[in-house]
Amino acid sequence: MCYYLVDVIHIFKEVLMVSNLPRLVRKFIATESAAGLVMIGSLVLATVIANSFMHDWYESFIHIPIGLTVGEYGIVTPFKEWVKDVLMVFFFLVVAMELKVEILEGFLSRPGQVRLPLLAALGGVIAPALIYLAYNHTTPEHHAGWAIPSATDIAFALAVVVLAGKNVPPSAKIFLLAIAIFDDLFAIIIIALFYSAGLAYTPLLMAFAGFAALMLLNARNVNAMTPYTIVGIYLWFCLHHAGIHTTIAGVAVGMAIPLRDGNEDDDQRYSPLKHCMHLLHGWVSFLVLPLFAFTAAGIDFTGMTMDMLLSPVPLGIALGLFFGKQIGIFCTTWLLVTLRLARLPEGMGWRHVYGVSLVAGIGFTMSLFIGLLAFDSSQVQQMVKAGVIFGSLLASIMGYLMLRYLCPPLRHKN
Repeated sequence: MCYYLVDVIHIFKEVLMVSNLPRLVRKFIATESAAGLVMIGSLVLATVIANSFMHDWYESFIHIPIGLTVGEYGIVTPFKEWVKDVLMVFFFLVVAMELKVEILEGFLSRPGQVRLPLLAALGGVIAPALIYLAYNHTTPEHHAGWAIPSATDIAFALAVVVLAGKNVPPSAKIFLLAIAIFDDLFAIIIIALFYSAGLAYTPLLMAFAGFAALMLLNARNVNAMTPYTIVGIYLWFCLHHAGIHTTIAGVAVGMAIPLRDGNEDDDQRYSPLKHCMHLLHGWVSFLVLPLFAFTAAGIDFTGMTMDMLLSPVPLGIALGLFFGKQIGIFCTTWLLVTLRLARLPEGMGWRHVYGVSLVAGIGFTMSLFIGLLAFDSSQVQQMVKAGVIFGSLLASIMGYLMLRYLCPPLRHKN
C-alpha cells in the first residue's frame, strides 16, 4: 500500500514539474526562494481574511473538528491542530534528513567549518531569549515564551538573501544556511525538553521500543520506506499519548533512514535518504508550510489596541527577533574571529555578516510553532503572532536593504 502511495506521489510530482504547466511556473517552483514567497502569500492571505467579512469562515475553517478512531481509541481535534501535530511532522522529517546529509557529507562534515556557525547560532538563540525574558520578567505566566524569538525560518531567510541578489557572495548563503541548520537543531532540542506536556510513562516506554526499532532498521541498512513509515506512525501515537510533542517522531525517522544503501561495489550508490527528501521537499515547501502559515498566522486585529501590541509578550518577541538575533550572531562571530578561534568564510566581509545576522531574525515558521506550544490562551497567541510577524518583517526589510545596497559588490575573477 505504501509503495503504491509513494508511486502516486512521485507520478503527481513528475506531472507537476514536466507537464504542460507554463515554463515560468515550473521555473518558479524550482527556485530556492519560491517556498518563502508562497509562505509570505499565505501569511498575507490569512491576515486579510481574518480581518474581513470572511472572518467567521476563517475561524470555522481552522477549527473544523477532524477525528481518527481505531476501535475504542480516537483523536478528535481542530484542523489547525492536525496541521501543527500531524502535517508539521513531515516538515521536521525533512529538516532531520537535511541535517543528516549535512553532518555526514555536507558543510557540517568538516570540523574546521563547524565551529563558527555552531557558536554563532548558539549566540543567536541565547540573546533573543534574554531580551524576551527581560521584557517579561515581571509576569511569570509569560516566561514559557522565552524560546519563541530564538528561531530562524530557513525558507524566508533564504528568500530574502536570494532576492537581495548580486552583492551576496555564495559563502554568505552557506553561512546563513549552516546557522539556520544549527538553529533548527537547537529548536528541536528545546521543543523536546521544554515544550512537552506531563509525561505518561507507559506510552513513553512503548516509544522507546519504537526508537529501538528505528535503530535496528538503520543498523540492518533497510532501504524500503514502508518499515520506517509503520514505525513512524506507531511512534507518533506513543509520543502523543506520552505527552511529548509528536514532531519528534519525524526527527527520529529522518535520522534513521540510511544515507546510502549497502551495495559497496556500486560507484553510484542509491541514497534512500536523499530519495525520500527529494520526494517530500516539494510537498512540505508548497503544501505543509503554506497550510501552517495560513492556519497559524491569521491575526484578528479587531479589539487589539496599541497598548496590547506594545505589551511585554509581542514587544519581547519582536525585539528579540530583530535585535537579539543580530546581537547574538554578529557579536559571537566578531569575538571568535578576533580571538582567532575561527575565520570568516571566504568572500565575506563584516557587512555581509551583519546582513546575515539581520536576516536570521526572520523567525516565522518555528517561532509561530513554539508560540502555539507555549501558550494556550487565544488572546496571548494573537499577541505572539503579532510579535513574530512584526519582528520578522522588520528583520527581512532591514536585512534586504543591508545586503542589497550597503554591501560591496562582488569582484569576479577573470
